[in-house]
Amino acid sequence: MFGFGTLFYVILLLLNGIAVLNEERFLARIGWARNSAELYGDTESVKAKLINLISAVRTLMRIPLIIVNVVVIAYALVLG
Repeated sequence: MFGFGTLFYVILLLLNGIAVLNEERFLARIGWARNSAELYGDTESVKAKLINLISAVRTLMRIPLIIVNVVVIAYALVLG
């Protein structure tokens, strides 16, 4: 059954997936590095906005994601 807990887990997993993307090894190969949008002066396209979103998630959400992941893991271990 779909509920808020499942929605929370899905959002958490998506944020974790974005946070672990490596800019040099993965994003640069597919042309999604932060420099690629700025290099061509393209700041208003959807691709440039997604690149900025990925960069912001990787920068701003690192510490909060660690804390939330620890809480979720502790919750899963204690209450199953």
